[in-house]
Amino acid sequence: MKLSVGPILYFWEREKVLDFYRAVAESPAEIVYLGEAICSKRRLVGPDDWLEIGQELAESGKEVVLSTLTLIEAASEAATVKRLCNNNVFMVEANDISAIQVLSSAGRPFVSGPSVNIYNHRSLSLLSGIGLKRWVLPAELGLKALAELQEQRPEGVETEVFALGRLPLAYSARCYTARSENLPKDDCQFKCIDYPDGRLLKTREGQDFLVLNGIQTQSALTHQALDQYAELEALGVDVLRISPQSGNTMEIIDLFDQARNGTPPAELHGALLALLPGGACNGYLLGEAGMDHGHQNAA
Repeated sequence: MKLSVGPILYFWEREKVLDFYRAVAESPAEIVYLGEAICSKRRLVGPDDWLEIGQELAESGKEVVLSTLTLIEAASEAATVKRLCNNNVFMVEANDISAIQVLSSAGRPFVSGPSVNIYNHRSLSLLSGIGLKRWVLPAELGLKALAELQEQRPEGVETEVFALGRLPLAYSARCYTARSENLPKDDCQFKCIDYPDGRLLKTREGQDFLVLNGIQTQSALTHQALDQYAELEALGVDVLRISPQSGNTMEIIDLFDQARNGTPPAELHGALLALLPGGACNGYLLGEAGMDHGHQNAA
């Protein structure tokens, strides 16, 4: 299985972003997704920058894919999405149906992101007929659903699984991070940049509950599918996605690379947990509550 680095979902300083992709260029990951998928107000790195970074990564041998916004609310955002979709260099990951419409109308191949709700083989067949080349399993689906979809997957379509990262749970027209700072969305003061892994939200009992990331909420625990590596491989999954976090991403990529080079995941489990910003979970994959963490098939 190939390894991919998903788009950065958080708001980082420009130099941190550039340093991150310099490191990615030297990593064993074969595929890199670039772009702002959460909030169009995060402009420290813009469309021209993403294209330039993409060119540098392509020259280092990476397959580059440009990711679009997940929630489009303004004409300016739609224009940016259209511009990315109409680039003549890189394939595009569509994170909502409007991007798919632009891409299919132009006859361009595309990847469907994890926010595009593909839950059955009919959706896969429909999208493959208008240009789908790779789809990312929605985070809430498990191995049982994946197995059924793989059995009826259209020829020529690759499957990618979100294998490491805080789970994307919901999107809103409101900005959760701004509200947590008692600020309106239109005057958010870019508070997201203070939380490079999102802002942790706890229950009144002190239990980690959610992470606020602008207009997105994520799981407080970090989803990991390393334990299920062998099963995902047996199901014919083509790509495992590692979602960037503010630290240790390269080390995490190396652990997944060790797994595909023959090291039993059980031997890597402890090292992986030590690299995560919070506890781990994989309940959705196992058909349980998302925050559960089982070790099924870790050997």
